[in-house]
Amino acid sequence: MTNRIDGAERGVSEDGADAVIGTERVLHVGRDRPIRISAGHRLLHHDGKCSRPHGHNYEVAVTVTGDLTEAGWVADKGDITEVIDEWDHMFLLEAGDPLVEAFEAAGDDDAVIVLEQPPTAEVMSVILERKLADALPETVTDVAVQVNETSELCGGGRF
Repeated sequence: MTNRIDGAERGVSEDGADAVIGTERVLHVGRDRPIRISAGHRLLHHDGKCSRPHGHNYEVAVTVTGDLTEAGWVADKGDITEVIDEWDHMFLLEAGDPLVEAFEAAGDDDAVIVLEQPPTAEVMSVILERKLADALPETVTDVAVQVNETSELCGGGRF
């Protein structure tokens, strides 16, 4: 049995219910009201002001594509914010930065996130995409993250 909607055929189960689970959907988290985190960083090999330790109030938006699960969603928003919140009030440093050792000597090594690349908005977006892909259900097929460092500068993929 099929229902016709806008001229397209759609599968319906024997009891007349729409076949919804497994349908590909897109979930936007933080699109209109970004997820906000505060974090410090510096760009070790930069010649300008960004070579000094400083911080930003980052705004993060996430787009997740995947199939609807039995729970009725593509992904749990709480799972997404949990991954992003791991960086809230942390200091992001590149591996090899002497500040890593300084944080350790001060007993604040639990406040540092060490990245293999410079902690730019673009790098942050890639790493968050990968962390989210690992944390979300296998039914998720694509994750895109946009990180706004300021209102003038943002980095991300496929938005």
